[in-house]
Amino acid sequence: MKNIFKTGILALLSVLLMTSCDPQENNEYGLGTTPTETDLSFTATPSSSKANIIVLKNTSSVSGVATWNLGNGATAKGESVEAQYPFAGTYTVSLTLYTTGGSATVTKQIIIAEDDMSLLDTPMYNALTGGADNLAGKTWVFDEYHDGHFGIGPVLNDDGSISTSPSWWSCPASGKEGASLYKQEFTFIQVGVKMIWKNNGYIYTNANGKNALGINDYIENPGGVGDFDVAYTPQAEYTFALDENEKTLTLSNDAFFGHYAGTSTYKIESLTDDALYLSCASKVESGNKWWYRFIPKEKNVKPVVPVKAVALAENFEKEKLSVDFKREEMGTLQHIYANPAPVPVNESKLVYLYQKTSAFYSNISYTVTGYKFDLTQMNKVRMKVYIPSYNNYEDVFATAGDWVTINKLQSQVAVKLQNSNLGTTSYTTQTEIVKANLQKDRWLELEFDFSSVKDRKDYDKIVIQFGGEGHAAPGIFFFDDFSFNK
Repeated sequence: MKNIFKTGILALLSVLLMTSCDPQENNEYGLGTTPTETDLSFTATPSSSKANIIVLKNTSSVSGVATWNLGNGATAKGESVEAQYPFAGTYTVSLTLYTTGGSATVTKQIIIAEDDMSLLDTPMYNALTGGADNLAGKTWVFDEYHDGHFGIGPVLNDDGSISTSPSWWSCPASGKEGASLYKQEFTFIQVGVKMIWKNNGYIYTNANGKNALGINDYIENPGGVGDFDVAYTPQAEYTFALDENEKTLTLSNDAFFGHYAGTSTYKIESLTDDALYLSCASKVESGNKWWYRFIPKEKNVKPVVPVKAVALAENFEKEKLSVDFKREEMGTLQHIYANPAPVPVNESKLVYLYQKTSAFYSNISYTVTGYKFDLTQMNKVRMKVYIPSYNNYEDVFATAGDWVTINKLQSQVAVKLQNSNLGTTSYTTQTEIVKANLQKDRWLELEFDFSSVKDRKDYDKIVIQFGGEGHAAPGIFFFDDFSFNK
């Protein structure tokens, strides 16, 4: 008798053939007969098309509502149903008959002599495993080099609907670099419905997952604050259950997809030859839902991002800006503004108004597309700035935390180079230059020299921040004639 667990895979393969007339129309049903096991019987006959497709027919002496446990992980309802068994083995089938007087159950064992892999020749099975002819199976890994391969959101939206996207946070490309997430490999083999899980001896999770696992051997913050790589060696082999009707994928023996969320059952959001997108409701965090995107291992190739020396410049005089800064926690005032002091050093008509709000981390940024900065020679950011004296530089304001030592608005401007691929953690590898204690009420020409990091090849984002960060002090500043050049 072959792997009985395989039966769990076949929920998708059992299809209701037909339903009898409404049992309530039968006189015996209406009398409220209490059935017994001896009243129940059914036949199990191989179909004319395939020996592994079994037609089950209720032949009980009393009438009622017939429900079936097909012994392969699937259930059905009706007087006659069809069950498919791709794998050789012994399956226990149960018929339960419900009447107004009660219910009874009778079981029968069905012996399937040989495997019939043709019953698994379906689009989803073939996409997941590569097909029955692919005896080595198909290996999937996290889609590391593209945004959105890992993320989190609520199980339910505020309106009570089921969440369909990681609305709270979505991991950028290589956003968990250094963590074991990208060391996980999952090979699905159709023949035998086997799954082989390989890793580097660790799995990835957060504090809730670590505590639920109860394993004390772990590495803290391998891919960011709050992360854990927990020691975990998979067993040699698992099996899997693919339900094409419910679109779920279940791994045997408490296996999981490299990130521990306390479950082995995943919803298949989409499955093609080139991508497997899953979600699951966390069992270790109330209300949290995780998303995972995998691709075939051979397609997980780090894209070659060119490094270019492209000059950037913007004087804010034209309606269409060549450098259009993205504003984060900025105020509502018009950002292209009349020059507050059109005198030397800056007599231009229009400038950029920077309105710092009471948010702790107001800033503006510009990210180039399709390349990284070549800082070998082009490593200077220049601009003209105007620091008004009418801002409140004296009062103390709230801070983002005890680690923030400055709680007043500063007459300063900072320029930062960052790697946008790191998303919200871009600051962890940034290079920052601050020009502090700047003279007020006059235009100043500033240069930010990043030649000290001329060998860096990962920067593609420029961040500008006036007034300091980490405190809630608001203020208005101006700058003009921005350039990034030699």
